[in-house]
Amino acid sequence: MSIPEKMMGVFKTAPGYDQMDFYELDVPKAEGDKVLIKVAFTGICGSDIHTFKGEYINPTEPVVLGHEFAGVVVAVGDKVTKVKVGDRVTSETTYETSTDIYTHDKLYNLAMTRKGIGSQQNGSMANYVLTREESVHILPDTLSYEGAAMTEPLACCVHAMYQKSQLSLHDKIIIMGPGPIGLLLLQIAKHLGAFVIMTGITQDAERLAFAKELGADVVVDTLTEDLESIVMEHTNGYGVDKAYDASGAAPAVNQVFPLMKKRGRFVQVGLFAKHKVELDTNAIIQREIEYVGSRSQNPFDWPIAIHLLNTGAINIEKMITKKFPLEEWREAFESVMGGKEYKVLIESNPDDFDR
Repeated sequence: MSIPEKMMGVFKTAPGYDQMDFYELDVPKAEGDKVLIKVAFTGICGSDIHTFKGEYINPTEPVVLGHEFAGVVVAVGDKVTKVKVGDRVTSETTYETSTDIYTHDKLYNLAMTRKGIGSQQNGSMANYVLTREESVHILPDTLSYEGAAMTEPLACCVHAMYQKSQLSLHDKIIIMGPGPIGLLLLQIAKHLGAFVIMTGITQDAERLAFAKELGADVVVDTLTEDLESIVMEHTNGYGVDKAYDASGAAPAVNQVFPLMKKRGRFVQVGLFAKHKVELDTNAIIQREIEYVGSRSQNPFDWPIAIHLLNTGAINIEKMITKKFPLEEWREAFESVMGGKEYKVLIESNPDDFDR
């Protein structure tokens, strides 16, 4: 395959609101254990929006954003043995890590030092992206590039539900926040057979209706409906077994703590805009609630996520609501911030891929 010397990329150039630009950079070289991927699609993550708004300060700036992607391998380094040119792939976000007790167990999301794609290392909102062989996952032939670009956010949800809470068939749960992550959590939970109450606020009416369409057993507008009575009605007065916050809103979290079964588990998936928020610690203590953080994903989550996508457990077509060419990245970001879309993709090389 012919690889150009230059490409275009979407950069976060400096701290603060916006501070984004679109300009040319060198196509990276695949050396050692590195793999060069020609990008088909990149999903816009909530963390990308936080970065745009200046709510996160990236350790590296300028840096090309983008970490939810799929594409085709176009070059490999001389130490690469299992991935070859022409493979259809996606990739974990880990580019480099330290050697410590966490990486020994492949818990790269917890590594003492870690270089992540799209935050410390140039990401996939470009024509090409470089990753390491260990992070690459080869796609089934039956999984589209669009669907595969959803692997990373789905892997984060798999991490929350399989590793951090061991969700089971008979669990009754609450999921807070009907955004992309909440809707992915919902679909995993229904695939496993759990009873799901999905909550949102009045402005989420369309998303709550969509959640119902995706299989939510009950949807609740917490501004106009009595969540406590609804939860207790469906749990014989005990409360839900598990709760998952995908809203990043402290009021929503605090509302649910007293609605949990004693010794229940609360999994914090969504990121708060502020690092420090007020939580109802008395409810946690009195009900012996396990309040668990779920950070990103690790290699054990990815095969499960790919399997769920490939077998139709996740409704890819309905989740992806808009696609924009790379040069229209700003319109893509604005569409996400408008709050009407579920999943928005950026298409890096639209003339070069069969979808």
